[in-house]
Amino acid sequence: MNPLDCFHCGEPVLTDTQFTTCINDKEQPMCCPGCQAVSKAIIDAGLTNYYKFRTEPGSKQNAIVPEELSSFCAFDLAEVQEDFVHKESDTSTVSLSIDGITCAACAWLIEHKLKHVEGIIKIQVNSTTERALVTWLPEKIKLSAILNQISAIGYQAAPYQVDEQELLSKKNSRQYLLRLGLAGFATMQVMMFALALYAGYFTDLDVEFRDYFRWVSLIFAAPVVFYSAQPFYFSAIRSIFSGRLNMDVSVSIAILGAYIASCIATINANGEVYFESVSMFTFFLLLGRYFEQNARQKASVSSSNLHKLVPLTAHLITEGGAKDIPAKGLKVGDIILVKPGEVVAADGLIVDGCSSLNEAMLTGEQMPVCKSLSCEVYAGTINVEQPIRVEVTAVGQEQLVAEIIRLQEAASNNKPKVARYVDSISNYFTWTILVVAALTYVVWKIYWPEDAFWVTLSVLVATCPCALALATPTAVTCATGIFTRIGVIARTPGVFEKLTQIQHVVFDKTGTLTCGNLKIESTKLLTATDEKQVLAIAACLEANSQHPIAKAFESYRDPNLRVMQSKNHIGQGLSGEINGLKYRIGSAAFVGTTDITDSTKQAIYLVDESQILAKFLLVDAIRGDAAETVKQLKENGCRVSIASGDSSNHVEEVANKIGIDDVNKGLSPEGKLQLVRQYQIRSNVAMFGDGINDAPVLAGANLSIAMGSGAAITKSSADLILLGDKLSRYTDAVKVAKLADRIIKQNLFWALGYNLFIIPLAVTGHVLPYVAALGMSASSLIVVGNSLRLLKVRL
Repeated sequence: MNPLDCFHCGEPVLTDTQFTTCINDKEQPMCCPGCQAVSKAIIDAGLTNYYKFRTEPGSKQNAIVPEELSSFCAFDLAEVQEDFVHKESDTSTVSLSIDGITCAACAWLIEHKLKHVEGIIKIQVNSTTERALVTWLPEKIKLSAILNQISAIGYQAAPYQVDEQELLSKKNSRQYLLRLGLAGFATMQVMMFALALYAGYFTDLDVEFRDYFRWVSLIFAAPVVFYSAQPFYFSAIRSIFSGRLNMDVSVSIAILGAYIASCIATINANGEVYFESVSMFTFFLLLGRYFEQNARQKASVSSSNLHKLVPLTAHLITEGGAKDIPAKGLKVGDIILVKPGEVVAADGLIVDGCSSLNEAMLTGEQMPVCKSLSCEVYAGTINVEQPIRVEVTAVGQEQLVAEIIRLQEAASNNKPKVARYVDSISNYFTWTILVVAALTYVVWKIYWPEDAFWVTLSVLVATCPCALALATPTAVTCATGIFTRIGVIARTPGVFEKLTQIQHVVFDKTGTLTCGNLKIESTKLLTATDEKQVLAIAACLEANSQHPIAKAFESYRDPNLRVMQSKNHIGQGLSGEINGLKYRIGSAAFVGTTDITDSTKQAIYLVDESQILAKFLLVDAIRGDAAETVKQLKENGCRVSIASGDSSNHVEEVANKIGIDDVNKGLSPEGKLQLVRQYQIRSNVAMFGDGINDAPVLAGANLSIAMGSGAAITKSSADLILLGDKLSRYTDAVKVAKLADRIIKQNLFWALGYNLFIIPLAVTGHVLPYVAALGMSASSLIVVGNSLRLLKVRL
């Protein structure tokens, strides 16, 4: 950590020595009052060792508003606690979702801070799932006080509710553990008798004792074969019925074949038995699958926690004032109060007040966003400054956070081309293994019949392509989790692959390179005489448009004006009839004027049926990171261009400021599409856009990126959506995609290398069955572990 960085969170300190905390007799710099308050709370609690043992910096405390954030009183209501608190005798237990845990030291810190609080009986923190289980005495301490204690040391805690999918996942995990435990217990017992049988080869073991040991081994191995190994059989049967063979087919044949052969040998009192091998490699296979399952859950836990950030309670405004109710009881049209420091309980529009909101849970951007009257706010975001009243517009699965989770789930199921190729060859791979195993049995049966069976068994187990099957899904799941963390949503299959292949990036201007918050700088009356009237007519025409230009006229709307026969001429302008007169508003070409402005501002014109009434000059700020993003793209070898529908010199001005040389302006939607197709002759093209007029060109590009603030139709056409206002998230996404691509190739190289290495050894009888199972499980775990490295990427 740089000495000038915040000692608590590691962010640069821009306030000199204004905020410091004495840690181990030394004044350490803090970046903000939030980090200072948290670090002091940690030191005051005597938990200085946290700073000694931590491996990652703490979370930045931007969201903390000390006084207001402590208002967790709503969680003390009995009707609210019904949903998440388990009461037993005189104690209560709750599972908390804790945001901000970065390493094991955070879990240590929270546990040591709370276990000394009077009234708390037990607390266990899981740093992997970012959750804590707390048991307390309601008579001595309230739940709100517990949440306050956690927030005082810099973590955001909220009651955690398990949804149906997680309940199912937990049920499966318990069942898997039962199968695994049974297999482990039976394996130990069978191995004891196996040792006695092996010893019998060197001593004169009576036949009665030998048969007794075999029968007991048969009984102990039975639950392993008929219960523990069931998942392999069901998977194999499903694959056979679907007409494709998967890896579990060879495993199932190995388990059942070895057990049945051993049973026949035991009943006939003649031949070899393999009960210990069957039990042991079933145990190792289950152990490997169990670790894989846990690792995959860890990879997707960030998304499953996302909707847990939506609060459980809301302040509903009624005739009698604000009333605390469960958030799930909200309906569209309700008005809720959101105090400073509180989390918004539902999607809605601000109907009273203005404030700034931290939307990091959606966009990954920690800087609060200013919101005023009629602005949209989203469930799960944090109100930072002023109280606001919000009219609820969406609840439950209709909220943005639910949509993001659905998109993320779809993205994590998307497979790169190489994964689809691997899937297609896995069927042939399994057939090949079965043929190799059959040939191995025949050859060994002819020359060394006593070893033919266990060698075949080893071939079937050792060559199971589990690692091959896990190579890409685990990496894609981890990469999707990072995308969600930084506010990027991958909508379509193959996005990770496309991101690594882009050589040319084309930007639209308005709302993409610029912020899209257009304002009217000046109004020039050409033939009209009343400025207020032309602004009202323009606002009326723009009322039905979603283009950023329309927002510039919103404040000039006259409720007495109504537009009839409104028509949106995509990429050109709007037309309509107001009070019996026809008007058009749009570009110079659209309204038919030759007065092409030489101004560096964007200009649009208002005309009636006979003359040009007025010209409006618009201004729009360039996005703060546009220049840096363009610079990074060029450093990565990408060509960068602008394709804008604006025909003014403002396009060149924006291009000059951010360093783009290839400028194309005054383009219609068809013109943009033709331009992109020309570029595609030489390279793969990514197109950025945000307006309705960008939908065709986005559909035609190799990779399309929509800004989160853009039109719905644009986002529905895009491969990638940037939820925040930062263009740099695209270059971050490219880094993640390249790393994921590299890890997928490493995984495939390892998986294929392992199988090619182990096949000759197994066929030649150099691998015992349980060693084969151990090697196969280790191979799968290495692949999963390699993929999990993606989760440690910091952007």
